Amino acid sequence: MRVPATLGDDFLRERAAKMRESLQKSQTITDNVVSILGSFDHRLSALETAMRPTQIRTNSIRKAHENIDKTLKAAEVILAQFDLSRQAEMKILKGPHEDLESYLGSIGQLRNIIKFFSSQKGFKSSEVVLNHANNLLAKAISKLEDEFRQLLSSYSKPVEPERLFDCLPKSLQPSSDSPGHHDDSNGKNPSSNHHAALHDNSLETAVFTPPTLIPPRVLPLLHELSQQMVQAGHQQQILKVYRDTRSVVLEESLRKLGVEKLSKEDVQKMAWEVLEAKIGNWIHFMRIAVKLLFAGERQVCDQIFEGFESLRDQSFAEVTSSSVSVLFSFGEAIAKSKRSPEKLFVLLDMYEIMRELHSEIETIFKGEACNEIRESASGLTKRLAQTAKDTFGDFEEAVEKDATKTAVLDGTVHPLTSYVINYVKFLFDYQATLKQLFQEFAGSGQTSSELASVTMQIMQALQSNLDGKSKHYRDPALTHLFLMNNIHYIVRSVRRSEAKDLLGDDWVQRHRRVVQQHANQYKRNAWSKILQCLSVQGLTSSGGGSIPGIDGGNSSGVSRALIKDRFKTFNMQFEELHQRQSQWAVPDTELRESLRLSVAEVLLPAYRSFLKRFGPLVDGGKNPQKYVRYQPEDLERMLGEFFEGKNLSEPKR
Repeated sequence: MRVPATLGDDFLRERAAKMRESLQKSQTITDNVVSILGSFDHRLSALETAMRPTQIRTNSIRKAHENIDKTLKAAEVILAQFDLSRQAEMKILKGPHEDLESYLGSIGQLRNIIKFFSSQKGFKSSEVVLNHANNLLAKAISKLEDEFRQLLSSYSKPVEPERLFDCLPKSLQPSSDSPGHHDDSNGKNPSSNHHAALHDNSLETAVFTPPTLIPPRVLPLLHELSQQMVQAGHQQQILKVYRDTRSVVLEESLRKLGVEKLSKEDVQKMAWEVLEAKIGNWIHFMRIAVKLLFAGERQVCDQIFEGFESLRDQSFAEVTSSSVSVLFSFGEAIAKSKRSPEKLFVLLDMYEIMRELHSEIETIFKGEACNEIRESASGLTKRLAQTAKDTFGDFEEAVEKDATKTAVLDGTVHPLTSYVINYVKFLFDYQATLKQLFQEFAGSGQTSSELASVTMQIMQALQSNLDGKSKHYRDPALTHLFLMNNIHYIVRSVRRSEAKDLLGDDWVQRHRRVVQQHANQYKRNAWSKILQCLSVQGLTSSGGGSIPGIDGGNSSGVSRALIKDRFKTFNMQFEELHQRQSQWAVPDTELRESLRLSVAEVLLPAYRSFLKRFGPLVDGGKNPQKYVRYQPEDLERMLGEFFEGKNLSEPKR
């Protein structure tokens, strides 16, 4: 059913009035709530205002308690440090001798205390405490220095030579009757076989074990002491203590061994025999010093100053410097002394030992602090090499110009020949060393040919000198006998030595022919005149006194007087030759017998023939034994007495 329009309007108005009424009630409730809340806010504000002083007092009390707790805790820490300081002071004042480990611990505590108070700038007494702690630490370090000195000194003893010899390989140990640590003026010393020992194959793998210089149980204590002192800034003090203690002990060890401090002037005044013995000892001492004493000292130094490389190397350099100087100065004195041929081999020995020890010197004397010592070793090696080379060069000239007045009246081998040959033989024992010298100075790999060339030049110089000496003989036969003897000696010596490989077979064969040439010249000069007596030339007679028809007519027209004269002349000449040449000498048995045989092969057949043909001419005469004095067997026997060097006297004209 449709509602009238008026009714609809009334209905809407009624609904709107109700809604307005509801809104008014809601606004009233809201206003009331706002009023109540405003009242609460006012009351809370008043309450807060009333409680604020109480809150402030509570916070202040809490903060005060916190500060008190912090202060008490800080005080406890400080008091604990004071307590530790007193404990450390008590132990430090007692000294380190009784309980070193505890003493070192106290020093560590003291350092921590100093570090602690250094950070407590607000503590009024910090400066006083720090001064006291630093003074105490200084005293502690001073006592440590004393303890280090005392401990090091107590266990630093010179090493007796016998202990050092026991550390050597058997081939280098001195025999009981030839102590190596004493002077040996007769030249016999433990290094007399140095060169043979140096090239002994077993020596290349031999182990040299340095002696124990300081007991191993003591080294950690010394290391700890040195560490504490270095941390305290006392590096120079500990260096001085170590140097002063160990250097004296090292020098005394070398002195006991036999090392002397000799100047260049001392060396120049010495007789060669004495100097040669001292050089042999020096070679022995160098090996012992480097391989045993210096090596042992390096081990000790490395352990005591472990962790402090600069101090370690500096300490070792200063400890060994004086001892090294004494050893090297002798080598320098020899290298700078007047050159002479006999010094060559000891110079080569000295050069060899320096080369042998080179790698060990470089290793033991490592570091910048040891630069000077390494350079000194290298310099000495070079000077020895240069002097040896110059001496070697002088030898050839000395041989050629040798003007010794030593007379060899019997024509035997001249002392110069045996000297030069022995010299050359010894040179071949040093082939490797000489090759090294040639390489260093020539920079060439042709060392073998160079050695051969030099050897040939020496041989040629010797022969030139012998030629000159041979001219002093009045008898040409003796001149050639002398040259035969000497050149044969040279050839035989070369054939029996390493020189043969270097000089070659051609050289040997050429000089063997020279020996034969001089033997032939000797026979020609010595025997041609007497052989003429046995010749038929000049025996025919123009007048009486001849006896025709003898010996099947072969002696027809021969003068008996001439035959007698020939026999008399032969007897006289042979007796003179026998008397003179039995005084001459051919020292080589084989050569002597060969020379006698070659003379006999010419003389005896000629004499037999002459005797057989003309002997009957005098047999029937008066006193035939006056002319036919010798039978061939007599001559053969007497020839066996030639060249024996009997009853030596200067031959007459």
